[in-house]
Amino acid sequence: MARTDNDTWDLASSVGATATMVAAARAIASTGDHPLISDPYAEPLVRAVGVDFFTRLASGELKLEDLDTDNAAIGMARMTDNMAVRTKFFDEFFLAAGEAGIRQAVILASGLDARAYRLAWPAGTTVYEIDQPEVIAFKSQTLAEFGAEPTAQRRTVAIDLRFDWPAALEAAGFDPTLPTAWSAEGLLGYLPPEAQDKLLDTITELSAPGSRVAVESGPSGADPADREKVMARMQESAERWREHGFELDFAELIYLGDRNEAGAYLEERGWHLARRTVGELLAENGLPPLPEDDEVGRFDELQYVTGILER
Repeated sequence: MARTDNDTWDLASSVGATATMVAAARAIASTGDHPLISDPYAEPLVRAVGVDFFTRLASGELKLEDLDTDNAAIGMARMTDNMAVRTKFFDEFFLAAGEAGIRQAVILASGLDARAYRLAWPAGTTVYEIDQPEVIAFKSQTLAEFGAEPTAQRRTVAIDLRFDWPAALEAAGFDPTLPTAWSAEGLLGYLPPEAQDKLLDTITELSAPGSRVAVESGPSGADPADREKVMARMQESAERWREHGFELDFAELIYLGDRNEAGAYLEERGWHLARRTVGELLAENGLPPLPEDDEVGRFDELQYVTGILER
């Protein structure tokens, strides 16, 4: 079902299922002889959601090669590599912010992210997690049942980002006069273009000088031919998943079309940026490069951006 302005979901359906999918990829990326990341909570959280397809994937019962297509640019193995370098990038962003003295972090659309439990946060750090009430409640209860303890002061903000989340954030104790580390990981593509701009504007408005931000910044998406490639590849992956018993039409979950490039938009609003392409991160971590004839629709232009507010 296509997205609407007032649609709803849980961790087993629609956009919510992508949070479970990403957690499954993090679980896979945490295994092996030399894993890039360590997320001990990913697999048990996926198991608790209860979607058999993702449980079998996270546990290793369902192999990556079973889901991959003939196209080397897509498939679960490629997605797992991408999730590994993405997770490491955002982990390192928060750790660097802590080393710089920032003691206030906000994770937007936190999903099944367990950074508040697994990162070595400096003493005195408060981590705010924002997501839908059902998602927050599920993760909090499940991690409590595991006996997991946050490694920072964790404060949850149970609200849909389409509502007045800044007011809810401040009500939870957020102080806009203090420097903040913000993350929008795997989020912007699920927002309409105007909502993306509003989110980035709000982050800027709530940020004191010295604040930091980390986002994924993709190409504008203005070219219809690129959008057609994206749709075709998503449908190809969805069909492979369907063969294994899980129905999820990726193409209906994101908002395609022309949008501002997030990095440039932030730069115009006073953020001093550093950029890394997905290809650079893959190469740095010894993972296979993107194919030179990548037809996923300019995926090789995806950038991971960090910024410091210098106003």
